[in-house]
Order: sequence, then C-alpha cells, then structure tokens
Amino acid sequence: MLKSRPAAEARLVGITLAGALALAMLALGVVAWLGEWHLGADSAVYRAGALTLLKGEPLYTREALTTLPPWVLLPFTYTPAAAPLFLPLAIVPAGLTWGVVGALSVVCLSVVISVVARACGAPITRWWVLPLATAGALALEPVWKTIFLGQINLILMALIVLDVLVLSARGSRWAGVLIGISAAIKLTPLIFVPHLLFTGRWKDALRALGTFVALEAVMFAVIPGDAVRFWTESATDPSRVGSVHWIFNQSLNGLVNRASELASWSLAVAVAIAAVLAVPAVWLVVRLHRRGDPVGALLVTAFYGLLLSPVSWSHHWVWTVPLLVLLVVRRSWVPAAGVAVLFASGLIMFVPNGGETEFGWGLGWSLLGNVYVLTAATAITGLAVRELRRGSAQVVAVAAK
Repeated sequence: MLKSRPAAEARLVGITLAGALALAMLALGVVAWLGEWHLGADSAVYRAGALTLLKGEPLYTREALTTLPPWVLLPFTYTPAAAPLFLPLAIVPAGLTWGVVGALSVVCLSVVISVVARACGAPITRWWVLPLATAGALALEPVWKTIFLGQINLILMALIVLDVLVLSARGSRWAGVLIGISAAIKLTPLIFVPHLLFTGRWKDALRALGTFVALEAVMFAVIPGDAVRFWTESATDPSRVGSVHWIFNQSLNGLVNRASELASWSLAVAVAIAAVLAVPAVWLVVRLHRRGDPVGALLVTAFYGLLLSPVSWSHHWVWTVPLLVLLVVRRSWVPAAGVAVLFASGLIMFVPNGGETEFGWGLGWSLLGNVYVLTAATAITGLAVRELRRGSAQVVAVAAK
C-alpha cells in the first residue's frame, strides 16, 4: 500500500502535465481565434457539416457548403451519421474550432500512449514519461499534420484503442460500440470489425457493426436524400477527397495510380495486391493474438487498413504512435529509431510532387515517395515470414524430443 502510493502520485503528476499540454493547445487555439489565423480547414468542415444539418441544406454537393468560412473550399466527405456527431462543434465559435479539436486530440494522444503501454505490460509509473512521450509524439509528421489540419485521426484512434485493448479485453458489454461510432464518422475503422472476428470476439464485432448500421439507418429517416446520395455516389468517389495520385496518399491505390499515371485499372490492381497481402496479414493477426500480443495484432490490422484504403493521407498514419510505444516497451531500439526517424523527418514532404510531377519520378523518387506504403507492406510480410519460421522451429524442436 505504501509502495503503491508514490507510483499513484507520480501517475497523477504525469497526467496533470500531459493535460497541461492540451490546455496549451487550447490556449494556442484562442490566440489563433483572436488573431483570425486560418488554421484547421478540416475542423471547419466538421463544424460546417453540423450547421448544414441544422439548416436542412444538402451535405453532398460539388459546391462548398454555405456554412463554411470563406477561406475553406473543401467538400463534406464524411458519412451522414457524422454530421449529428459533430453537433457539439456547432456551439463553438468558428475561429475556435481548431483549438478545441486540437486540445482534444492531444488528450487522446496521451490516452493512446498510456493504454498501449499498459496493454504491453509496462504501465507508466514515472511522472515524466507520459508528458514527455506526448510532447515527443507531436514531432511525428502524421501527428503534427493532423493537429495543424484540425483532423480527428487521433480521436478516432483513441476510440479504437480503448475499444479493443480495454473494453473488449475486459469482456465489457459495450465492447465494439466505440468502433461502430468511429466507423459511422469515417468508413476506414470498419477494418476493425473483421479484426474482432478473426480474434474470436464475434459478439464485439456484431456490436460494432450493429452500432454503425443503426447510426447510418437513422440518417435515412432524418436526411433520406443525403443518405442515398452518399451511399450511391459520394462513398465510391475517392476524387472528392483530392487527387488520388498525390504523394500524400500513402496507400496501395495511391502507389499504383502514381505508377500507372491514373490508368483506369489502377484501383483493381491495388485491390488485388491488398487481397494477396491479406493472407499474411490475417494470419499474423490471429497468430499474435493467440500468443497474447493484442497490441501487435491491432497494429497489423491498423497498418493493413491504411494500405487497403483507397485514400490514406499521410496524416492518417498516426498509428505510428502506438507502434513506437510497443517497440520502446520491448526495447527494440533499432526498429524504434528507424520508425521515429522516418516519420519525424517528414521525408515525403521533400520529394517533388504536385500536378503530374509524380508521373516522372523514376525509381529513386518512387522509392522515397511511396516510403510509408513500402515500409508497412514489407514489415507485414517480413513479420509473417518470421512468425512462420518461428513456428516451424518450434515444431522441429518438439519432434526432436
């Protein structure tokens, strides 16, 4: 009891300091608001989607929403159910939305680091670790870009991590709900429904899918025209979110489109490559989960999902944070250093890009310009081969006895 008290106090200090980082982010948001800085275009879209829903105007048009500030010209690319989930932002002043989303993102960043460390068997007990890790993670290109753009990637990641590593791990009746809510905002978290199935948690998977379907079904009653338009047109139109061949689309579809110069068969080839890669990925997820490595299994699914998605902007790669936590806890210093350098350097930002520049890269620039994709695909394949060899070695050892 006496020994645990200093540890509890240290954790409280660490949480307080991590919270101070979030407050600093909010303070910066207030300064940006008062200074009329144009920051957080994506957070402005979230707020505009909620306001558009309240006004009864169409969400899915080729024109900018009338509720957007004049300096933002982005479409609403999220599901119909996302609009009511963004309603809390409607009461936030337009200029302060970026600061609010940013502060919440920093909180979620700390939550992910803490939960993953605990799930890896190394709960954070020293007061300086959590605030230092949170501050350090802000240097990673996917993280700072997420915050700069006012994106919700860190928030969605926190919901998924809490669902899989806390609720589902404890057998909660609420397990799967947070994944369902995440998928109702952005479709990409649906990849975690089969993750639950493959790891033997079919009830959680059904809850996740049921939550997603229920939220979207409600919107067919609330805004039937928009709901139909989204699922018949917008959901299958990747061009609504930008040029799929742009370097910052670090997915298999982005890679193939760059290599083929936007050939009509690019998506089909990308899906075929993803289907082949699914074999070692699924096997690895099941293998790691059965071996008692839920974090490793979750990360394989997360990175495979980034490869599979038609559009995975570089700021979607925030799953680098739990990966680094896993590697540091296991003292895999060389891989950890490699991952940190790759994502903190912002390497892809220095590769020539824009317009049709990507079509003339050549081999050297292509390797650098697709580095996130190539690294993830190689890692999944390499880990699967290593696990297969380990299993074969165990069989030989047992047979030798």
